Amino acid sequence: MHVIVATDGSRQSLQAARTFKSFADPHRISDVSVLAVIRPLSSVAFADEISGSSAKVTGPEHSFRAEAEAAVRKVAEEFDGWGPALHRRIRSGSPANEIIKAAKQLDAGLVVVAAGGRGLSESVLIGSTAQRVQNYAPCPVLVVRPKPRKPAHLKK
Repeated sequence: MHVIVATDGSRQSLQAARTFKSFADPHRISDVSVLAVIRPLSSVAFADEISGSSAKVTGPEHSFRAEAEAAVRKVAEEFDGWGPALHRRIRSGSPANEIIKAAKQLDAGLVVVAAGGRGLSESVLIGSTAQRVQNYAPCPVLVVRPKPRKPAHLKK
């Protein structure tokens, strides 16, 4: 089975990869594709909260790609030596559409996405990319929700 693990560079997408790996049987998986999608006309840069890279390449298109590559590399590290063949993929376009297209083209058996990765609020994101992928992907979709935040008065 081919599994697509989507990343938007957020900590939640890294956690989604770790959650999937925590229960998946690598002997039943042939390939893992770590996929990032760059929005070509976006005014908001690709989020790279996970790679730790501080290198910025000049020009928005180049920096978006560099940040996407760094995020894909960081998520892919989670699967190094795990067993299945590992692929790093970057696409350009609408994240939900490109994830769905990749699932069809690669005959994926599962897509892993994070809910609440980037956006104005968790409810907005849960209703957008993750929901569209869940509704239109040609295979099952694992949507990993972020851990609930503790209210400030309960933190100690």
